Amino acid sequence: MLLRSLLCIFIFTGSLFAQQDPAWTAPQTPYRIIGNMYYVGSKDLASFLITTPQGLILINSTLSQNVPLIRKNIEALGFHFSDIKILLISHAHFDHAGGSAEIKRLTGAKYMVMDADVPVVESGGRDDFALGSSPQYRFPETKVDRVLHDGDTVRLGDVVLAAHLTPGHTKGCTTWTMKMDDGGHIYDVVIVGGPNVLSEYRLVKKPSYPGIAQDFELTFRTLKSLPCDVFLGAHASSYGMEEKLARRKEGMPNPFIDPQGYKDYVAEREQAFLAELAKQSAPEPASGQTAK
Repeated sequence: MLLRSLLCIFIFTGSLFAQQDPAWTAPQTPYRIIGNMYYVGSKDLASFLITTPQGLILINSTLSQNVPLIRKNIEALGFHFSDIKILLISHAHFDHAGGSAEIKRLTGAKYMVMDADVPVVESGGRDDFALGSSPQYRFPETKVDRVLHDGDTVRLGDVVLAAHLTPGHTKGCTTWTMKMDDGGHIYDVVIVGGPNVLSEYRLVKKPSYPGIAQDFELTFRTLKSLPCDVFLGAHASSYGMEEKLARRKEGMPNPFIDPQGYKDYVAEREQAFLAELAKQSAPEPASGQTAK
């Protein structure tokens, strides 16, 4: 499991989506995570369902070709796909927002996106600061119904989600938090938006966009400030879903309650960012000299 997680991190921080991971489209049996929150994504592209008597909230539409899989998973749990009232995303990359147009068309859900990611979503990826010129990273253009800002809340019934701007990976990358009641215990749930520095990103020396390094610094300050009991993310491998599912047993502690795993993940990703920042900040060798 550790090897797979490290491999996934290498892929995300290497050449991004040059070789699509088969786990992105592989079916995953849906399951309840905690309380009224469920996993309905593929083996690695996470999609979360939150149920209320007033309808359903879906976080991350993943790839456009995964919409039938998401629908099948929701219905396998006994819910109605057509009851999705609100659609949210972690960030505006095709592997997390690609299916949004189709889900909106099929359900009439209201699509809510962080302000800085709205131009990317509505242009189908063309306005992405690093990937917009590459057709392989495009996805169907999708109209946003509500523009979110840092600290905004999204409500449906008695469920309240808070949107935290954690930029850098995309300008509007969003980490979602909520309180979840499970058996009378209240847990802090954190769905990390994405803290990875891709190989396409320039942090210094003609940065990919002005302030990108400072945005990543803001992201890590924000993530470290959030109380977390249940640690989730846009990719299932980022929070060790496969290994946690294997440890899940009736009557035993829920392995998805993992505050230390959250702290370790944030610390590791921050160190990876700082290492890349130092590497990109290093002076280039003088003409005629070879870098060592």
